[in-house]
Amino acid sequence: MPDLHDLELLLRADTPILIIESVEEPRVVELFAGLAIRLGQPAFRWTVTEGLRRLEFDAEPQRNLAEPRQALRHIHALDQPGLYLLLDFHPYLDDPIHVRLLKEIAQTHATCARTLVLVSHGLELPAELRHLSVRFQLRLPERKRIMELIREEARAWQEAAPGRALRASREAVEQLANNLLGLTESDARRLIRNAVRDDGAITRDDVAALRRAKYALLSPDGVVSFEYDTRTFADIAGLDNLKAWLDRRRAPFLDADERRDRPRGILLLGVQGGGKSLAAKAVAGRFGVALLRLDFATLYDKYIGETEKNLRQALRTAEVMAPCVLWIDEIEKGLASGSGDDGVGRRVLGTLLTWMAERRARVFLVATANDVSRLPPELLRKGRIDELFFVDLPDAGVRREVFTIHLARRGIDPTALDLDTLAAASEGFTGAGIEQAVVAACYAEDGAERRPDTEALLAELAATQPLAVVMEERIAALRAWARERTVPAHTSAEMG
Repeated sequence: MPDLHDLELLLRADTPILIIESVEEPRVVELFAGLAIRLGQPAFRWTVTEGLRRLEFDAEPQRNLAEPRQALRHIHALDQPGLYLLLDFHPYLDDPIHVRLLKEIAQTHATCARTLVLVSHGLELPAELRHLSVRFQLRLPERKRIMELIREEARAWQEAAPGRALRASREAVEQLANNLLGLTESDARRLIRNAVRDDGAITRDDVAALRRAKYALLSPDGVVSFEYDTRTFADIAGLDNLKAWLDRRRAPFLDADERRDRPRGILLLGVQGGGKSLAAKAVAGRFGVALLRLDFATLYDKYIGETEKNLRQALRTAEVMAPCVLWIDEIEKGLASGSGDDGVGRRVLGTLLTWMAERRARVFLVATANDVSRLPPELLRKGRIDELFFVDLPDAGVRREVFTIHLARRGIDPTALDLDTLAAASEGFTGAGIEQAVVAACYAEDGAERRPDTEALLAELAATQPLAVVMEERIAALRAWARERTVPAHTSAEMG
């Protein structure tokens, strides 16, 4: 086992304190029980409920050593080498006596090799102990091991239900295995068991459910939001240039061959409310993969270093969910730095830029921005993004298509209305503005839903100021900047 080998190397290198952050506590305990036999050293586990207990064989726990201070003093007084797993010790690290005892045990490691192993779901070691410690991370199961887990759970189900055969297609099993990569062994086994025992089959529906469960495991704090079924985003009105660009890159992006150059991402620039969010969703729909949205507002934390840690966790979540699209909305707001942020903005930018340049996972980045003046120039460099697209207000042809989509979505026959007149009357409107006009017309008569005609829609359009009027100066300035620097997302962009 690779983990066993790596742990043995660390211990033979005279490591006094080993830190293991993992939710797989039983697996860690099992590894050290085997390691103790392999090294010929006694191994113990400590918990606040049981005290100290021998690992290699079944023995009665020393309950009189359940109190942390008593346990550490007992270990300190021993004069023989050993491995001591302290399980969930993190709440006791704010006690200066506990910290001092840990330090004294570690400092005498050269004369008596008592190795302390702190195991917890999350653990921040006090500064005075860090130079005496090494962190170890359990390896995640590879695809070969995932397939073994699927076979094991299939056999277990068949033994529990004699005479019944597990129904599974090769394609569904392959997809299930691919989507389990990046999870711990215990989580992978549990999700496989759920899929198998639900109906005695492994199907495409199991794969979809598994991806949702996998996302919930990887991002329990909601740092990234998840949209699995993105097929509905594929046929958004307009964006012909963007769609054609994406279609040419779909196959290279989905290709699992690590040696192939893959598209990395795009930046969508446009006026606020102009349809950049729909464009971002269209990317996921065009590629046919999950869409993850990273909200910078959820990243920022008052404690030093936590914001960058949250970002790294979010980016790791995207990599484990690959292939996927990672959408960062209004990226300029998240990367803005000021005199009062203690350099957090610059550190976040550095973390993001490093990831953008070095990532190997099939994660396509889509960043949207309203204010180009606040974008750091490093972000726009080729190699980090592939192209910069400008999402302008829709032209007449796109507006006609938007009316068609939103009327049909509400059960109204678009051919019964004068779409050309509506498209002309809605000049300067965004797609969202046109949708709201349709909704308002449906409820225009005493709040009762009805089927609007052309005149009703024209009346709603006339009662609303289009975005092109409300934000005329800002749109003009943005178009002027974008004219020579960006690619229009629409085929005939009105960059006037």
